Amino acid sequence: MLNVAILFGGKSGEFEVSRCSAASVFKAIDASRYKVSVIAVDRDGKWYPQKNPQIIKDDVFGEVLSMEKNGEWSVNHYSCDSKLVLRDFDTGERLEYDLVFPVMHGTNCEDGKLQGLLELASVPYVGADVLGSSVGMDKDAAKRLLKEAGIPVVPWIAIDRNGWNENAEFLIQEIKMEFDFPFFVKPANAGSSVGIYKIKNDNELTEKINLSFQYDTKILIEKAINCKEIECAVLGNYNPECSVAGEIIPAHEFYSYEAKYVDKNGASMKIPAEIPAETAEKIRYFAIEGYKKLCLSGMARIDFFLDTETMEFYLNEVNTLPGFTSISMYPKLWEYSGLPYRKLIDKLISLSLERHSHKNSLKTEM
Repeated sequence: MLNVAILFGGKSGEFEVSRCSAASVFKAIDASRYKVSVIAVDRDGKWYPQKNPQIIKDDVFGEVLSMEKNGEWSVNHYSCDSKLVLRDFDTGERLEYDLVFPVMHGTNCEDGKLQGLLELASVPYVGADVLGSSVGMDKDAAKRLLKEAGIPVVPWIAIDRNGWNENAEFLIQEIKMEFDFPFFVKPANAGSSVGIYKIKNDNELTEKINLSFQYDTKILIEKAINCKEIECAVLGNYNPECSVAGEIIPAHEFYSYEAKYVDKNGASMKIPAEIPAETAEKIRYFAIEGYKKLCLSGMARIDFFLDTETMEFYLNEVNTLPGFTSISMYPKLWEYSGLPYRKLIDKLISLSLERHSHKNSLKTEM
């Protein structure tokens, strides 16, 4: 029986979101098909295998996976028969896992760092590989690749923290020449709307840019669009498929972290999205094209803005490890498209084994 390790937590601003997603996967995964194990990664980056994982109540997220810190564990960074191996320095206890299901979000988790470790250890894992994860996480790099491929993206300017510290006044003038108020500022490498602010006037500009720089060394200034937020779920390695398109309807001014997780009435979703069929088909087509151009595999949620005035659409961003609760958009889109939550987990595990098999067939010596 395949020993699947659900990996959650992480040194990320989306730590608590991960605990919520992991609880849903832990509850839904087919224990008759897999030996299910759980590994928690604390905020400091330390790994802890969970001997008795529990789903516990949480005031904000409803249910989260418990975390017990025990021992001082090392993680292999080299191949051990394609298994993830954890060893306790104190007791010498050794644990092995056949496949990793990362249910982790944000920096250090879905930006290629974790995936690089798992690649070095030659362990199969769910989700995009190193390149797809790192490109998908960096909104600036992703936009440049998508734009080069002829896929429409929202106009933006990227600013690094060093340039801002040295030339803030010049950059402010550049921003104001490029965009009318309001516009958005967001970290280049973050998810769950962490560090995103809507800037409405001069008085807010410097303050909110500085706030966004707390979450990344590179930020994006992005044109504000009066739009519908349309999302698609893409699944696959070499021949990806796309779900129906869904719509997020935020009750807040925009789909902020608070709207997503704190306010229980912060947003609702429509599946399928109430948009013209021809527009939905074009968005689904570009979701798959964007997935391919960004070298993604396994899964991704592809988010679009649909301008309500012009009906033009823009690929906003990709999420290579999207929210995975039973009521998150990614699994809900596949459920509507005919693939229920538990079967979706099975499919993702199958895709990770397929990719691992193909990579293992490559020669590493001359």
